[in-house]
Amino acid sequence: MATAARELTPHEASAHPAPESIVVRFAGDSGDGMQLTGGQFTLSTALAGNDLATFPDFPAEIRAPQGTTFGVSAFQINFGSTAIETAGDQPDVLVAMNPAALKVNAEALKPGGLIIADEGEFTARNLAKAGYPEGVNPLTDGSLGRWQLMSFNISQLTMDAVKPFGLGNKEALRCKNMWTLGLALWMFDRSREPIVHWLQAKFAKSPELAEANIAALNAGHAFGETAEIGADAARGLHQHHVAPAPAEPGLYRTVTGAESISLGLVAGSKLAGVDMFFGGYPITPASAILHHLSRLKEFGVTTFQAEDEIAAIASAIGASYAGKLGVTSSSGPGIALKGEAMGLAIMTELPLVIVNSQRGGPSTGLPTKTEQSDLYQAVYGRNGDAPMPVIAAASPADAFDCAIEACRIATQFMTPVMLLTDGYIANAAEPWKVPDMAAYQAFPVSFRTDPPAEGEAFLPYARDAKGARPWVKPGTPGLLHRIGGIEKKEGSGNIDYAPPNHQAMTDARKAKVDGIAAHIPPQSIALGEAGSRLVVVGWGSTFGPIHQAVRRARARGLDVSHIHLRHIWPLPANLGDLLRSFGAIIVPEMNTGQLKTVLRDQFLVDARPLSKVSGQPFRIAEIEAAIERALS
Repeated sequence: MATAARELTPHEASAHPAPESIVVRFAGDSGDGMQLTGGQFTLSTALAGNDLATFPDFPAEIRAPQGTTFGVSAFQINFGSTAIETAGDQPDVLVAMNPAALKVNAEALKPGGLIIADEGEFTARNLAKAGYPEGVNPLTDGSLGRWQLMSFNISQLTMDAVKPFGLGNKEALRCKNMWTLGLALWMFDRSREPIVHWLQAKFAKSPELAEANIAALNAGHAFGETAEIGADAARGLHQHHVAPAPAEPGLYRTVTGAESISLGLVAGSKLAGVDMFFGGYPITPASAILHHLSRLKEFGVTTFQAEDEIAAIASAIGASYAGKLGVTSSSGPGIALKGEAMGLAIMTELPLVIVNSQRGGPSTGLPTKTEQSDLYQAVYGRNGDAPMPVIAAASPADAFDCAIEACRIATQFMTPVMLLTDGYIANAAEPWKVPDMAAYQAFPVSFRTDPPAEGEAFLPYARDAKGARPWVKPGTPGLLHRIGGIEKKEGSGNIDYAPPNHQAMTDARKAKVDGIAAHIPPQSIALGEAGSRLVVVGWGSTFGPIHQAVRRARARGLDVSHIHLRHIWPLPANLGDLLRSFGAIIVPEMNTGQLKTVLRDQFLVDARPLSKVSGQPFRIAEIEAAIERALS
């Protein structure tokens, strides 16, 4: 049966002082259930009251050969009693389910960290598949001497635990992740009860599988208790007690970026007073948005899985023409395919939200790895002068508010808007305080319904004070109009190729988007003050590591500040003057320097790049080192 976390004895508390935060990485073959293990450990950690951030790291290959380094799947979680803003630089604990997982992940472990390995998988055949030389076994050759090592036969222990349930070897070994989870729950003083309930619900139609997995979970937990009694302190297998993090009172839940965006899009459509139509096509890592929205039909959401990316955005544009809020989503390769249709939405001046969950490129690139290399594509990547607002989310929780902001700008300014996330934000999870929606200001749309005065023609490209044209539902009496992709005559919408007209319409579209800068908040300083010797400017998922690095640097007395941009285009109206107040500017990005180029272009400031394109997020230490170099 599940047991509640027990209190420490005074002797235990003094022997193992409570850490502020711990980083754990689960790694194994893509069939070992590491994402599920990490997800359930995250659930138990959230229920324990810790702040947390996660980093699921998937293999790119759909079916890589079992036991090879190409198929390694990992899940990292950083949790603690203080504010957690990244998934952690280096794991304190690495759980390696096979030789390939150890080979891929060992070097990331901090010196003196703990390796827990399933020695049952370290056979000659599996070692060879992982690329170890013949006769070499890292568990016995001393090559892991920089770390604490505990290896035991998790495979056999799991099979022993589930033997009473009559499972075959293959089914029995599928319970290994639950055995491992049980050990992890014991190590970090977590309750098994929520996992037991989850297993009972998951296998409600196969209760014998539920009981087998629960038995494996309990066996792993019991092993931890027994191992601590017989192990010396140097071996490292003991309980760690991480106190709950302080938090404002309220209702909290754990969200991924994809979940947060989906909820934000629904909230945005409700604040606008229109129903939402989502047209999408499956692509990693954006597919989860379609999956989540498809379950929210009761909120006026229509979802459509199109036959390709072009059809997906075209259907969303059609929905916006018909009076819905059109939304589409993809990743870099799909956004490229949507390019011409984005130009159509700009020319027709219809509201549209385009979510780009960035991944490593170019072309197919790194489908399951994170990157920020689509900023040029978002700001400039269409034929002709085609300006479009661009917003970037900083974290999974922040994606909710960013989705609402994208809906606001799209509907109030009659324009497509691109919302940038990335693979890290889309898949990662963090606690989110469920907001009081009464605190959000509505921005209801106003459809034109009254016909023009007698003798006057309706002008679909007439503009209000913000530069937005009227939104008219097709079939509204007296408001017959023409919109489309060929240049329209200013005001009337008739086709007009005249040079002065094209100049006027190009200028009008640009002025509308530029004018959005007057309707977004002025740029603030996330940490520090204007006039510092150095400012670190970031966007998107670089927020966490930059913020932590700047905080640590300032604690050491370094004169550095942090600016984080949500609005990428147009940039906040005060940003230029703010940047010019600092002595130096560095811009960490998971690309080769795209925001850096935009800042130099717009404000003529000497922004310097800090680039990383490895498919992995920035580490705090990397940015700390860059700060020290810049101030030396």
